[in-house]
Amino acid sequence: MKDKIEALRAKFTKDLSSVKDLSALEELRLSFMSKKGAIQDLMKELGAIPNEQKKEAGQLINSFKQEVNERFENKKKELDELALKFLMDQTESYDESMPTKDPCGSYHPITLIQRELEDIFESMGFDVEDYNEIVDDYHCFEALNIPKFHPARDMQDTYYLSTPNQLLKSHTSAAQNHIMKKYGDALKNEGRPIRAVFPGRCFRNEAIDACHENTFFQMEGVMIDKDISISNLIYFMKTMLSEVFERDVTVRLRPGFFPFVEPGFELDIKCLICGGDGCPSCKNSGWLELCPCGMIHPNVLLHGGINTKEDPFKYTGFAFGLGLTRLAMMKYGVGDIRVFNDGDLSALSQFVSR
Repeated sequence: MKDKIEALRAKFTKDLSSVKDLSALEELRLSFMSKKGAIQDLMKELGAIPNEQKKEAGQLINSFKQEVNERFENKKKELDELALKFLMDQTESYDESMPTKDPCGSYHPITLIQRELEDIFESMGFDVEDYNEIVDDYHCFEALNIPKFHPARDMQDTYYLSTPNQLLKSHTSAAQNHIMKKYGDALKNEGRPIRAVFPGRCFRNEAIDACHENTFFQMEGVMIDKDISISNLIYFMKTMLSEVFERDVTVRLRPGFFPFVEPGFELDIKCLICGGDGCPSCKNSGWLELCPCGMIHPNVLLHGGINTKEDPFKYTGFAFGLGLTRLAMMKYGVGDIRVFNDGDLSALSQFVSR
């Protein structure tokens, strides 16, 4: 067996030295490493070797296999570097400091509003987090006090995937459980309040019109500590809105049902497009629902490991779901939500990047 391996090693070394491109390298790899390759043939011969020699022979084969694999990887890296060098040699040099002849691009208005909000909340001590767009049923519903078959699920018009228990995130609230578990130890051991916002893209099977889209952006926010109340929620919402719009904004707080908060509210803003007179953007009501919010339900804090059944009210907190898409409509005077997703550069190029 040792002689056969040495012969194969010599052949492999010779063949590898003649390889000049990735295609030839792959052919050589298959001849040695595939199920019908030379190394697999060596493994088949183990059955004919005396039992007392099998262990040593197996170790020799595995060592050779590892050596061949490492040399393949090194050769592939070498060929990739050569290809890149050739490409760079063929490319004309250019001066990076020269201004472009074409007009500069601009950030998407939702990106602008998101970055502005992140700055505002960071100045108030909030952490900015990210979360998946594909989530499981537990994080999107069950951890938010929405058990299976609960009628509140019908409000979401959820896109379920073919993979069992997987779905497209229908609201940024799906990140709440993850945030609580990430920062829960710091809250309980160090007394550091949980203050986090997590913007993201959401998906619902909506009938598309001037104020509804099947793909939209939200920003979820939570604050959890001892003795958090509705007054804290109102303070942070007013501070945020005054910073964003840079003027006084008329808002109203009305009761609203959301399974993951108790009590729950709808924070509406007087439509800045029509001034409250009524238009398609606000469904002719003069008001636009901007920020569902409320005090986090005790069951949600229990799922997040913040409180225990023995002490279910030790910590309290508020949560809000801010519609970034609708906020961008109000800030920039965009009367149709479909403008943000249709890729019309003549519309999007109006916005100046930060």
